[in-house]
Amino acid sequence: MLDPFDDFPVHQTPLPVAHTAGADRNAYDRYFFNGYDRSGSICFGAALGLYPNRSVIDAAFSVLVDGRQRSVHASGRAPDRRDHTAVGPIRIEVLEPLRRLRVVVDAGELGMEADLTFAARTPAVEEPRFTLREGPLTVFDYTRLAQWGTWTGWLRVDGTEMPVTAGTHLGCRDRSWGVRPLGEPPGGAPPSRLPQFFWLWAPLHFDDGCTHFDVNEDAEGRRWHHSGMLVPLGDGGAASSGRAPEPMRDVDWRIDWEPGTRRARRASLRLVPWHGEPHQIDLEPLATFQMKGLGYLNPDWGHGVWKGELAVGTSEWVVAELDPVAPENLHVQQIVRARWQDRVGIGVLEQLAINDHRPSGLQGLFDGAAASGT
Repeated sequence: MLDPFDDFPVHQTPLPVAHTAGADRNAYDRYFFNGYDRSGSICFGAALGLYPNRSVIDAAFSVLVDGRQRSVHASGRAPDRRDHTAVGPIRIEVLEPLRRLRVVVDAGELGMEADLTFAARTPAVEEPRFTLREGPLTVFDYTRLAQWGTWTGWLRVDGTEMPVTAGTHLGCRDRSWGVRPLGEPPGGAPPSRLPQFFWLWAPLHFDDGCTHFDVNEDAEGRRWHHSGMLVPLGDGGAASSGRAPEPMRDVDWRIDWEPGTRRARRASLRLVPWHGEPHQIDLEPLATFQMKGLGYLNPDWGHGVWKGELAVGTSEWVVAELDPVAPENLHVQQIVRARWQDRVGIGVLEQLAINDHRPSGLQGLFDGAAASGT
């Protein structure tokens, strides 16, 4: 099947753009955005995913204000054309590739509306490829970019409009594509062991630059993925610094877990350059954004699940009233105040910990921390 993009020299395989290189049903292509003001009093997120081998597209938009999180979700049949990045009341527009993107939500009847533009504050950086195999199975195999930016526009919740300005509202976005677990459970033999996953991701803003950190670790703390960078300001245009992101030789982390949960009470990150002294960044959580508001581990609006030709709905909760170790509540992004030398910044610390993780002291499939970890 041909697509208008087939008229451009973008092909990576002999196939037309509409076809994935492989037949894996877990193939996906995804947008993710977060945003927050500098005080951490309001945060929002948006996501849209296309699953071409499942013929599904889904999206969500979620806002956290005063401890209450509201979301609108949409799911439907995937369009034939790859440039139709919209489903139900939610759409993503690429205004200027790798520089400006727009998120529009038109769900006034459900109490949610937004018109927000993300403008790059940094170049986009490519994280190392994520690949995880369990025996003969490929569980993850994808590429992701990350980019820091500012937001402008407005959002409206139940008729209350909140202006969003570049001087006040920051955020990060990622784009990822490849293979990851999603959709309805696969057929065949059941798994031979319980799932285990440990993930930390921390894109941070400072006045004179940004920092990147992530790790994936197994139950013993062995890393199958990690990345760290110092990221200069500039989107590649005339105002760019001309400096390239500086990859780190190594990264490390320390988390003091909130007892009874799998989320941080405080944390610190360590970025180790190839030359010079390590950088330590201390993090203080300000608010907790539940990633289920964007479909992650959401039992009703999970990614890639067929819900019919078009389904639209909402969800709402008070974060403080949720069970923090219920499976659907484990995946969070905490808005954090970041301190690095004499700099004070803001960003997120994303966390998802399932099953044992010896370095952090976490035990059991979903058990909360009994005491402060390492």
